[in-house]
Amino acid sequence: MTDYLFNFDKLAYVKGDKPRVGCILCAIRDRDSRVTMLDAYRGEGMIVSLNLYPFNPGHLMIFPERHVAEYGDLQDGEALAMHRLTAHAIAILREEFNPTGFNVGYNIGENSGASIPHLHQHVVPRYGNEVGFLDVLAGARVWVADPQETLRRLRDRFSGA
Repeated sequence: MTDYLFNFDKLAYVKGDKPRVGCILCAIRDRDSRVTMLDAYRGEGMIVSLNLYPFNPGHLMIFPERHVAEYGDLQDGEALAMHRLTAHAIAILREEFNPTGFNVGYNIGENSGASIPHLHQHVVPRYGNEVGFLDVLAGARVWVADPQETLRRLRDRFSGA
């Protein structure tokens, strides 16, 4: 295997080239000008934001406005609001992008891949034409989507909620 796909923006982020803020999700909550604002919805004490480095078009992060670092610290009302918003987000993504499945979950702790110490849930739409492991070994396809166009489409959908 000699061909590799790189996302140099994400690589720079992982290496520490990130906004100098205490918590990036709190900075999104506070509309801090040092971070890219990709929030599609705010309500019920939750924020829905596009992932700046998405796996697929429509890759969302849902997180509480309150800074919560540990899963067990999520209050019952926050957990219920997150559940309801996740179900609503999945319905919106189904209508808007017609995915064939979803990955929904948390990365908790540094060794799980979590790079943000503010609890957040990923909602990743999955598509039948995605690149799989064998596709990467044999060659590469890249699905490119303009995040600003995706954001516009999702904000329009969430505003109708």
